[in-house]
Amino acid sequence: MGKPDTRSIDREITRTTRKLEAVRRGEMWPLNSAERRAVLGALAGGSYRVLRGKSTTRQENRLESVSEQAVTRLTAEITALHIERQRIVREYAAAKAAKKSKGWW
Repeated sequence: MGKPDTRSIDREITRTTRKLEAVRRGEMWPLNSAERRAVLGALAGGSYRVLRGKSTTRQENRLESVSEQAVTRLTAEITALHIERQRIVREYAAAKAAKKSKGWW
């Protein structure tokens, strides 16, 4: 038996980690559609309030909230991927141990 095939999960973990870092830098490409709509709505509302000379505290809080939600979502995805990878490795080890126990003796 070779090694367990975790390449696709490793690739997905790397991709999700890059998305998480991009969200922390304030980039929009890793956001899902609901998060993008919330960001654009907060930006539009904030720019309107700036034009009127009013406070933009609520919109700024909304932007921070959306960013925190995206970080939470991506962290949960990474955790789930790590758990899935561990499950695959554990199943492989169990199969290898079962195969060895069925030996000649």
